[in-house]
Amino acid sequence: MRLEGKVVIVTGAARGIGEAIVEACVREGAKVAALDLDGGGAEKVATALRGRGADVIALAADVTRSSEISRAFEAVRARWGRVDVLVNNAGGFAVIRATEEISEEEWNAIVASNLTSVFLCSKTVLPIMKGQRYGRIVNLASVVGRAGAVRVTSHYAAAKAGVIGFTRHLALEVGAHGITVNAVAPGTTATERVLKARTPEETQRVAEAIPVKRLGEPGEIAEAVVFLASDSAAFINGATLDVNGGQVMV
Repeated sequence: MRLEGKVVIVTGAARGIGEAIVEACVREGAKVAALDLDGGGAEKVATALRGRGADVIALAADVTRSSEISRAFEAVRARWGRVDVLVNNAGGFAVIRATEEISEEEWNAIVASNLTSVFLCSKTVLPIMKGQRYGRIVNLASVVGRAGAVRVTSHYAAAKAGVIGFTRHLALEVGAHGITVNAVAPGTTATERVLKARTPEETQRVAEAIPVKRLGEPGEIAEAVVFLASDSAAFINGATLDVNGGQVMV
């Protein structure tokens, strides 16, 4: 198993890609802390996996607030003594709208949940990983942070492009400490949130524009995350792995 005995924190873990990442990490032998603003949703995921013998805890945390991140990460260390992998998955957007219709408050909220959260969680975990001389940080970016592949919203696209830039710079900073930092850029993926954002007809048009003629599945994104979190990817640092069915080729 690729993550045997590793301690993994996954943010945005209550549903969608985050839930799939938790499940994949457990399958690969990890001990997992499932973090989400929706603590009840995270607990539901954790309970189901514990029923299958997994070592999983759920923690309610707003990952745009450093105090809540510190509290959650300390709870993980108190339980398992270390943190080997951080998966910054929290974020997303709810409604597709034109830039002139986005309020300043909405812009700030989307940038905070998708980009600032990555900074704050990484900042909190780095002293732990440096002390271990080992760590893997995997950030969830997006195809829209790579190129203008599909219309979403400008604040989400800007935030995800920021995640890619942050990933590269942090990789330069911390590689000498035994820590790698990489990103996964999913294409349009068939999560509940994504399917709700468009009509079925619009979703079908997006799928038809992808060379493989379908949307991605959350489990396919999770497989890429597990690879980058594993020792098989020990010499990969500062990379963004595109998992998009050919939606964007960079």
